[in-house]
Amino acid sequence: MSHPDLTVEIAGLYLRNPVIPASGCFGFGREYAQFYPLNQLGAVAVKATTLKPRIGNPTPRVTEVCGGMLNAIGLANPGVDYIVRYELPWLANQDVPIIVNVAGETKSEYVEVVKRVCASGLAAAIELNVSCPNVAAGGMTFGIDPDILRDLVAAVKEVCTVPLFVKLSPNVTDIREIALASQAGGADGLTLINTLMGMQIDIYRRRPVLANKTGGLSGPAIKPVAVRMVYEVAKVVDIPIIGMGGIFSGEDAVEFIMAGASAVMVGTANFTNPLACPQIIGEIKEFMRKQGIRNLGEIRGCIG
Repeated sequence: MSHPDLTVEIAGLYLRNPVIPASGCFGFGREYAQFYPLNQLGAVAVKATTLKPRIGNPTPRVTEVCGGMLNAIGLANPGVDYIVRYELPWLANQDVPIIVNVAGETKSEYVEVVKRVCASGLAAAIELNVSCPNVAAGGMTFGIDPDILRDLVAAVKEVCTVPLFVKLSPNVTDIREIALASQAGGADGLTLINTLMGMQIDIYRRRPVLANKTGGLSGPAIKPVAVRMVYEVAKVVDIPIIGMGGIFSGEDAVEFIMAGASAVMVGTANFTNPLACPQIIGEIKEFMRKQGIRNLGEIRGCIG
């Protein structure tokens, strides 16, 4: 078989292939466009977008650990108005669907950012980052409480004119309950998993390595957890899933698809290899060719 079909249709979003750079690991695509045409990708998920510009957390805010990295960037970004005016138009000219990751500290902030992004007409989809502190609930993250999450998704859905994906945090007791709450709120799809909370201590200085003390763990170390969570969620929801967490190869990506994901996002691998995404696309295609797989639907969710 010479030409396997890698195309994906997910919640009304058409992708040339299932590989998407994950939010926060690809900026707005400008740096990576120096290495390959971005239209080789299924889509691009841009850096988290907030209502006002954010400087982010104090440094150091990234550190390498065994099997991955810890980061506590703090959602640093120039704010929605700048992004809509300067970043999205440039990316829209690259002939690739744009998924805009949206973050906020209150429900009204999420709603306002989504309104402005949708009004631009440049976003193909919204990815709701619910691993953010809910100021109105004493700092507890939106993605931990099913009732609060359902309410947030429903409010955003009312103003969202493109497919709405909710990015789930793994730092919960049962991710299936959170997934079902997102679906009940009107989500068109899910992306999972976000980073696992971790910490690294400098034993010689007797203090945390990160200025924020804790950070999000990403990279190969979290892949088995991510695959398990995608598998569990796929069994209970009726909406499509984009899987992520430690994908460094085509075979890694195929694991997520077999667990039930329709597409995948690649994060940390982009930091170690700027050509990671196109290489993973090629490896998926080669795997399918060797295995006689005509399209991704033949293997999606094939694990019982």
